[in-house]
Amino acid sequence: MDPVSVGLLVAVAGGAGGELGRQAWSGLSALVQRPFRCGADTGQVPVVSSGAPELVALQQAPADEGRAQALSTALAVRAAIDGEFRGGLERWHEQAMLTQAEEGDTRNTVSGGTQYGPVLQGRDFSGFTFTTSPPPVASAVSEDGDTPPRQE
Repeated sequence: MDPVSVGLLVAVAGGAGGELGRQAWSGLSALVQRPFRCGADTGQVPVVSSGAPELVALQQAPADEGRAQALSTALAVRAAIDGEFRGGLERWHEQAMLTQAEEGDTRNTVSGGTQYGPVLQGRDFSGFTFTTSPPPVASAVSEDGDTPPRQE
């Protein structure tokens, strides 16, 4: 599994996504609190961070990308040695990505000449079909014999 992105951790820790974000943070907290499964049968639990100290540190300063990076690293190391944790982290990651789908800036810009037809501005559109007439064709030569000016 790829490491959890710093941006996602900062967003979830900072409350992005409203209720979905809070649920994602709660889910990550519960996942990190689970005991290690790797080495439990032999009594030799690896000496690596569970991610709990990094999680608490990020919760205290949600915008701190350094703390988010530390948590991302701790999660990646733990996932590499604990298969059960890795599976839970993958499921958590899929759900947490939904918080970013709910968030995000929308910037609409219409530029570069004359637009013929509808311009739809917004975010996350699907299933639309537009039927418009073709743009007017400028004649190559005007009535006075000169080339018409370019339309922009």
